Amino acid sequence: MTTDLRITGVRITPVAFREPALLHAAGVHDPFVLRAIVEVDTADGLVGLGETYADERHLRRLRAAADAISCADVYALGAMYRKVAEALAHDNGPDGSGLTGTIAAGSAVDRVFSPFEVACLDIQGKAAGRPVSDLLGGAVRDRVPFGACLFPKWAGHPGAEPDGWGEALDPDAIVAQAHRMIQDHGFSAIKLKGGVRHPEEEIQTVLALRDAFPGVPLRLDTDAAWSVDTSIEVARRLEGVLEYLEDPTPGLDGMAHVARETGVPLATDLCGVAFGHLAPSVERRSVAVVLADHHHWGGLHRSRLLAGICDTFGMGLSMHSHSHLGVSLAAMTHLAAATPDLPYACDTHWPWKTEEVVVPGVLSFADGAVRVPGGPGLGVELDRDALARLHEQYIVRGLRNRDGTGQPRRTGRSHEKKTSRR
Repeated sequence: MTTDLRITGVRITPVAFREPALLHAAGVHDPFVLRAIVEVDTADGLVGLGETYADERHLRRLRAAADAISCADVYALGAMYRKVAEALAHDNGPDGSGLTGTIAAGSAVDRVFSPFEVACLDIQGKAAGRPVSDLLGGAVRDRVPFGACLFPKWAGHPGAEPDGWGEALDPDAIVAQAHRMIQDHGFSAIKLKGGVRHPEEEIQTVLALRDAFPGVPLRLDTDAAWSVDTSIEVARRLEGVLEYLEDPTPGLDGMAHVARETGVPLATDLCGVAFGHLAPSVERRSVAVVLADHHHWGGLHRSRLLAGICDTFGMGLSMHSHSHLGVSLAAMTHLAAATPDLPYACDTHWPWKTEEVVVPGVLSFADGAVRVPGGPGLGVELDRDALARLHEQYIVRGLRNRDGTGQPRRTGRSHEKKTSRR
C-alpha cells in the first residue's frame, strides 16, 4: 500500500503547567513552566508529536520553520534540517528557548528542528507499525533508568499556598525529599541542585545523602555558580563520594582547570551543548560526561551521533532534563533505549510535575526506570482535554517568557565571583 507522508500542516500549541518554587544558582523557578506541543499532520492522516520550549522568540522560530517544511516528506530529515536552517538564517537574536538565566549557548537551528524531527519519527513509526527505538537502531534495553533531581526549595511561591513538598533549605529536609522520591519512584541515583547556598552547606548535604543512601550514586550540579578555586576545593572534599560533579564553574577553560586538580569526573549541559563544543572540550579535557538533551542537539538522530562521538573519545554519556511533559519523556526513553553505551541514569524532573498532556498509562516509573513504550511511534497519545486546559492556562496567565531569575532568593548563597568563562 502506498502512503503519502508529505507534511500538510503543523499545529503548535503553547501550554503552561505548574511547578514548585525550586531554587537554583540564578534564582527560583517560575510558578509555571512554558512548553509547546508540536503536531505534524500528513496527507495520509497520520499525526506526529513533538515537544519543545515555548518562549516568544522560540515560538516565532518554530512557526517560521513550520512554514519552511510544508510539503516535505517525513523521511527527508536531512533536507528538512537544511530548510529550517535557511528559514532561521537571518535570525540572530537571543536564543529564547527557555534557558534565560543560564550560560548555555548552542545551535538555534538544532533546538528548533528537534521537535519536528521527533514528530516525523513518530509518524514514521506509526506508518511502519514500529516503535521509534527501532528507527534508531533498535532497543538494547527495555527499561531506562532515571535518577532523582533534588532541589533546595521554598514551601511555596511568594503569595501562593505551600505546595505538597514543603520547604527544603537544610540537609535534613533535602534527605527527607530524597526519601520521598525514592519511595515513590524507586530512583537508583540522586542529583542535588547546588550553587544555591554556601558551598560548605552543600558539601554537608551531599555527605548527609551519602550516609542516608549508602551505595547510591550521587551527583552535584551547581549551574556554574562557583569559582575555579571553590570548585577544586569542593571536588577534592567529595572525591569518592560523587559519581560526577556537574558544571561547577563556567566555561571549558575553567572546567579543564578543575578537571586537572581532582579525580571527580566533571559533567556538563552548559558548556557542552552543541557539536562545536566537542572538539575543544576533548582537546582541553574539560568534560568527562556529556549530558545529552535531544532538545539541544537537534533531535534523536543527532543525539545518536553525539553518543558515537562520546564513545570514540572515551567520554561518558547521560541525559539532561528540564521540566518536561510526557511527549519529551517518551522521546528521551526511546533514545536512551537505543543508545548502547549509557552508563549513567538519566535526569528527570518528572516528580515535580502535577499536570500532563498525554493519556496516562504508558509512561510510569517503577524501580527508578521507565519501560520503553512498545506501541508504534512514540507510543503516547495526547489527552485533548488536558492540552486545551494547559493552553488556556498559558493564555489566562499571560506568560510569554520563562526566566527563573526575577524572584530574589531568601537563602544564604555565597555570591562568590566566577573566575573563568568560555
